[in-house]
Amino acid sequence: MNQEPKDWLEAELQETLDEDYEIELEDAVLSEEIRRIYRDKRPEQMDRRLYFRELLRLQTELIKLQDWVAHTREKVVVIFEGRDSAGKGGAIKRITQRLNPRVVRTVALPAPSDREKTQWYFQRYVPHLPAGGEIVLFDRSWYNRAGVERVMGFATEAEVDQFFLDVPEFERMLVRSGIRLVKYWFSITDEEQQMRFLMRIHDPLKQWKLSPMDLESRVRWEAYTKAKEDMLEHTNIPEAPWHIVPANDKKRARLNCMSHLLSMIPYGDVEHEEVTLPDRVFNPDYERDVLSRDLYVPQRY
Repeated sequence: MNQEPKDWLEAELQETLDEDYEIELEDAVLSEEIRRIYRDKRPEQMDRRLYFRELLRLQTELIKLQDWVAHTREKVVVIFEGRDSAGKGGAIKRITQRLNPRVVRTVALPAPSDREKTQWYFQRYVPHLPAGGEIVLFDRSWYNRAGVERVMGFATEAEVDQFFLDVPEFERMLVRSGIRLVKYWFSITDEEQQMRFLMRIHDPLKQWKLSPMDLESRVRWEAYTKAKEDMLEHTNIPEAPWHIVPANDKKRARLNCMSHLLSMIPYGDVEHEEVTLPDRVFNPDYERDVLSRDLYVPQRY
């Protein structure tokens, strides 16, 4: 390909714009009043074209990272934590959007079963850790114990204290085993969370994101703040420090997180064999069967 990188990015940007707009469908049926209030509160929105350009550039680098991890058999774990509606899922979606799900996978575990509640606390997370050549993104993680379980009373203070003793050693074990562990906390303000919850309430496409637990988190904002501060104090270790992502601006938060993640891993270019398309083999005796029209999806569009 003789195109300059800038020309290639421009062409790719044009070709993928529709896909990105679809993913960015934030306000599809949002009430006009809520949308107006949000715009007034966020007057310095990032230019959409600049956002897409940087998103595509970073996603190109993430493909290189993916290839390097697969080639070197590295093991990477990235933890995404933060308050409800802080934008963790949106960041994960943009990170994985163009990557190979055989190399990069997301883990979002449900509430523990009755059986899991009797196990060693970290046991249900261990099977999801990466093998060589894999990247695992945890959309919430073992830090549930320090957050929602503590605040909502699903864990006793003794269990939380034990967690704070155990988690640094657990993570040091992961690092000693060769896992690269990166931890992100997505931080939003009280006002921003309230606005995002209101947007979800008024948007049928997002109401599914609101659970009774999410609504209760609004009532217990200060308790969650105290729990977060304790968690950071006890688990910010040199082997696996926390990285706080200011997330009031979703677009900037995604780009900043992606850029930082790339800076945390010393990936490099991986040589690939040149791909050539082989010639089609034609068999003069082959006749394609005519299939029943009932087998086809109706052409409604």
